[in-house]
Amino acid sequence: MKEKQPLILGVLAHVDAGKTTLSEAMLYLSGTIRQLGRVDHQDAFLDTNALERERGITIFSKQAVFPLGEKEVTLLDTPGHVDFSTEMERTLQVLDYAVLVVSGTDGVQSHTRTVWRLLRRYGVPVFVFVNKMDLPGTQKQDVLKALQRDLSDRCEDFGAPRTQEFWENIAANDERALEEYLESGEVSQETIRRMIREGTLYPCYFGSALKLQGMNEFLQGLEKNTVVPAYPQQFGAKVYKISRDQQGNRLTWLKVTGGTLKVRTLLKGGATQKDAGEADWEEKVDQIRLYSGTKYQTLPQAVAGTVCAVTGLSRTRPGEGLGFEMASEQPVLEPVLSCRVFLPEGTAPHRALQQLQELEEEDPQLHIVWNEQLREIHLQMMGEVQLEILKRIIAERFGLEVTFGAGGIVYRETIQNPVEGVGHFEPLRHYAEVHLLLEPGPRGSGMQYDTDCSEDMLDKNWQRLVLTHLEERTHPGVLIGAPVTDLKITLIAGRSHLKHTEGGDFRQATYRAVRQGLKKAQSVLLEPYYSFRLEVPSANVGRAMSDLQRMSASFDPPRTEGEFSVLTGSGPVSELREYQLAVAAYTQGQGRFSCSVKGYEPCHNAQQVIEESGYDSDRDTLNPADSVFCSHGAGFVVKWNEVERYMHVDSGLRWDKPEQEAPAPVRGGSAGYTGTLAEDEELRAIFEKTYGPVKRREMEPRPQTADGGWEGWRARQEQSGPEYLLADGYNLIFAWDDLKELARTNVDAARQKLMDELCNYQGYKKCEVILVFDAYRVPRGVREVVKYHNIHVVYTQEAETADAYIAKASDEIGKHYRVRVATSDYAEQLIILGHGALRISASAFREELEQVKQQIRQIVEETHAKTRLKFATTVRESWPEPQGETAKDRPED
Repeated sequence: MKEKQPLILGVLAHVDAGKTTLSEAMLYLSGTIRQLGRVDHQDAFLDTNALERERGITIFSKQAVFPLGEKEVTLLDTPGHVDFSTEMERTLQVLDYAVLVVSGTDGVQSHTRTVWRLLRRYGVPVFVFVNKMDLPGTQKQDVLKALQRDLSDRCEDFGAPRTQEFWENIAANDERALEEYLESGEVSQETIRRMIREGTLYPCYFGSALKLQGMNEFLQGLEKNTVVPAYPQQFGAKVYKISRDQQGNRLTWLKVTGGTLKVRTLLKGGATQKDAGEADWEEKVDQIRLYSGTKYQTLPQAVAGTVCAVTGLSRTRPGEGLGFEMASEQPVLEPVLSCRVFLPEGTAPHRALQQLQELEEEDPQLHIVWNEQLREIHLQMMGEVQLEILKRIIAERFGLEVTFGAGGIVYRETIQNPVEGVGHFEPLRHYAEVHLLLEPGPRGSGMQYDTDCSEDMLDKNWQRLVLTHLEERTHPGVLIGAPVTDLKITLIAGRSHLKHTEGGDFRQATYRAVRQGLKKAQSVLLEPYYSFRLEVPSANVGRAMSDLQRMSASFDPPRTEGEFSVLTGSGPVSELREYQLAVAAYTQGQGRFSCSVKGYEPCHNAQQVIEESGYDSDRDTLNPADSVFCSHGAGFVVKWNEVERYMHVDSGLRWDKPEQEAPAPVRGGSAGYTGTLAEDEELRAIFEKTYGPVKRREMEPRPQTADGGWEGWRARQEQSGPEYLLADGYNLIFAWDDLKELARTNVDAARQKLMDELCNYQGYKKCEVILVFDAYRVPRGVREVVKYHNIHVVYTQEAETADAYIAKASDEIGKHYRVRVATSDYAEQLIILGHGALRISASAFREELEQVKQQIRQIVEETHAKTRLKFATTVRESWPEPQGETAKDRPED
């Protein structure tokens, strides 16, 4: 027996067009189901969820399998309601053909146009079925003209007789079809199938799915005019949905687009379009399930063209490509509303957050956001109906009776002009610098990432890491902290260090570069817009136009259709979201207002929104725009608007602006060492005159380049392992005024205080500290080395000076590690310079020590502030609110 060929067919429509009824009729006529179910009777085969049966709408995409001649059709029934349109969009990427259902009584609605645009974007061939033609007031020719006007002039009535006019209409859409028609007077079936597949012809059928009118003709047209795609031998699959079965097993829904998928196959995933093949997970397939309604059969393997559910994969995501398949582009439809999630009393927020993120995994456009500062969970969604459904799902799956706050608008931000963003991250023993070009993209293009950086400047692995860090998070804007969009970010320059750069360094540098670029650019606040269609009695058209103008909407001149006037246009979601209620009121229920998400446009009241948000980008400590450079072995922060003066790399980017005299660039890594290194040149000259050439010349700082930058940054930074600090104890004590004063009365106390300060220094800097005290005149047969907390304290033996010990230690340790010596002894400085170590004077080291103490204080203060905020928030949320309570009755923060 010949195996049937797999064909994937999706059914899409505006809500209430009869999409599920059409699917039911197709399954019934094919013999898949014995009884014709109805949505209003709550017994439709594909409405498997209790919520769907109650509401009479499709919420989750469903799958059923039925035979169609030599083909085996996998039917995917998708949601029609606007609030669940993201579920529909994810399904489009695996369809071979689509059936767009249009209600004969309602015609083309706003959401129908949205679906049509998505079908064209994903390149899916389309059949149109006009439903409910049995109802009074429906005229085939009127509906066909509306389809040709509102969707495409290539919509043709395939239920019409094959007259000369019919063939002429088809031939007019394609040159080769026209040649065939001129030669033979008609167009071949093969050409018609090609035209449908290429999107130059859209067959239209008319009937009533509920009464099975026109259904046989429609199924025959599907069988005759569809072609099963050819698939490659190499394995490939596209993931389009994540769900869970009744036992809680995670299901990965995918279409096999090449080769064969077998049980126990090891799959690799995580690759993006930028790093195809760079998988970050490997897991085995446990089961392959072929669903039809709620029932399924397990398969040993799935051939190309099969849509199935797979268990055993825990890290897949919708839109991910497996095998040779690339990841899909970002979805067009995005959530437009946001609200706070209120948890039941006593519920742990982080536990609830993990549970809610399961829902986000299944619907990536359902954004779950944790506000760390307010310790609140916020949810971004498409509409109010989706909120009601989510409330039921959360209660049934997790046992949480949540409530939601008033819905707000989900804003976005973008930029008007291209800028270069620079991020530098260089605390001690860390290093990364990143230069990014930020360019505004076309509206609706989303976020795009690329690299245009030479591998001679930055290795390929670091470039890939930067792109990963760009893609791994949502970057907040600087106006109200809303996510940025419609932006292309290109890596144009960067620098790493052979020994001191870690992966986390580039994460910090990348985030800071994006933020610094946004601070420099001219930012624009965006808000979601609806496309709408408003039908009102002609007597009410003046009121309607006045309302739309007041709500900042734009629209075409009114069009008259019988006794009604029709207005079409677009306007802000914030203004139009509740307008349906007003339309029903002033038209006594005769008016109809339908809308669908158009996309994001510049905000109509941007200044008001920015002021009400109260957001200050300079105070956003979680998203800093400033950079961190290093001086005297300690990191220091450089404000975002001064980073270019300190940066180490010149990207070579030049802007077409008038030349302005700018201060000479100061390189951050070198800035803190320039004085010491200049003095070292003088010391080196003295040393060489007396003792000969300095050893290990390769470790010297390299000369400055023509642009003033340092090629090698600092000496010894190419060394591996920990940094060592050798400190001459008594030299420091008698060089610092406070310790010197203390030593006059109690040397032991001064020594103890120095040890304690160096312990704090080591805890922050993480270097190896060796504090040496001179015991030259103390009767001591052997050298004593003790561990004091986190530092080493050395008491030299009799007849051994601290200088001699430090000279020996710097020579031995300096063979393998970077060494600095803190002393103001001039002779000792000459000796350690000869050993290739770096020296720092007692006064300079005291300044560095004070910087460290200041940074420690800042960290402690920030920690205390966060603790106080957390405590105050907890008290405020738990404080009872009896009737009549006023603000003065509440506890103070």
